[in-house]
Amino acid sequence: MKIYTRTGDKGQTSLIGGTRVPKYDDRIEAYGTIDELNSFVGLIRDHEVCDDASKKQLLIIQDKLFTIESHLATDRTTLVAKKIPELNENDVKALEMEMDMMSANIEPLTNFILPGGHPLVSFCHIARTVCRRAERICLKVSEKYPVDELDLKYINRLSDYFFILARYFNFITKSTETKWNSH
Repeated sequence: MKIYTRTGDKGQTSLIGGTRVPKYDDRIEAYGTIDELNSFVGLIRDHEVCDDASKKQLLIIQDKLFTIESHLATDRTTLVAKKIPELNENDVKALEMEMDMMSANIEPLTNFILPGGHPLVSFCHIARTVCRRAERICLKVSEKYPVDELDLKYINRLSDYFFILARYFNFITKSTETKWNSH
């Protein structure tokens, strides 16, 4: 299978199901941003400091992000939409459980902190901010097109996960969290 089709040379692309839309369509922006996030997750997962348990969880997250991308890339009015896997409430609960387990190892947060401390921590903060952007774009899309509520919930929880993951990696690398000086 060739990766290039030449069908997008004039600024149009197809949603899953065949609907043609401009490449600047909000749905394309939404799943493109989720794809960007997924790439950052891969970068975090590939980092040598990332422990095996975190790598396993990040791989699951990448799979869920691909599912969300598929939802956003599908014309939900077609029969094809019925064949796309769905998220469920347990996917959100799994993120919450992971955050609770990581949080048990780190000091409670008493101040705002600045991103950084270790390269892996910084990558987690980048993933967090891309995730927040993806959430904003998906919410905008949801004003015009159907977007699964669980997809939105998962993305919202995922940005929290990346914040906790950044703090956790600061803890395991024995790096310093820099408190924000608010004066």
